[in-house]
Formats: sequence, structure tokens, C-alpha cells
Amino acid sequence: MRTINFIVIHCSATRSNRPYPVTQLIRDHAKRFGFTGYHYYITRDGTTYQTRHENLVGAHARGYNQHSLGVCYEGGLDEQGNPHDTRTPMQKRALLRLLRRLKKAHPGARILGHHDLPNVHKDCPCFDAKTEYQDW
Repeated sequence: MRTINFIVIHCSATRSNRPYPVTQLIRDHAKRFGFTGYHYYITRDGTTYQTRHENLVGAHARGYNQHSLGVCYEGGLDEQGNPHDTRTPMQKRALLRLLRRLKKAHPGARILGHHDLPNVHKDCPCFDAKTEYQDW
């Protein structure tokens, strides 16, 4: 069992008016990494997919993958392609359920957004996850 110190939230950096199904995420990651880099993916309808086993190191946060889990939600860009919190109410509920379960299994893990890690210069996950979940 790996020690999990961080639960890192990501967005898929896709436009809110264009679907990015889990099958496409898996194909894109397989081309890029040879496997799916995120452990969980939440689509706009709130469906949560486990895309990588938690015991396996992911490819989602350089320098932090060894001791983290990656959670990604579909979206993160508005219709014009600008960074924006595009989470649907269903995604927000699904994310809360997943985070509760993950924190129960890994009580010492800190929840933060990808952009909260040192030397990350992107807007991902396009909302302030660190503040939103600071009391967890």
C-alpha cells in the first residue's frame, strides 16, 4: 500500500460545451503516458470512474505522483476556451462523495488543486480547491 500525502484535483482543460468522455481521456493518456495518469475521473453527469488503481503511481503531478492520488473532473474551460470553474452540480456532489471516501482511507492526505503545487504555472483545476476543502 502506498502512502498518500496529497489528493490532487485536476480539470481535463476541455471546453464546457464539448464532451470529453472517459474513453477519450483513457485514449489520450495511453498515447501520452502509456497508461491513464489520473486515478479518478468525474464526467459532467456526475459519474465517477476509477481509471487507475490507487496502489499504482499515476502521472498527474510531476514530483508528487509517488505519494498522491489524482482526481480529474471533465471541463475547466468555458465555451470560449478560457479557464473557468465549469463543475456541474452533479460533479460537485460526486467530487464531495469521492473526497470523503478518499480522506477516510487516507486521513493524513491534504486536498489541493494542481496549481497549488510548487512550480505549477497553470490554472488547473480552475477553482480554489485548497480553500474549498481546507477544513478536511
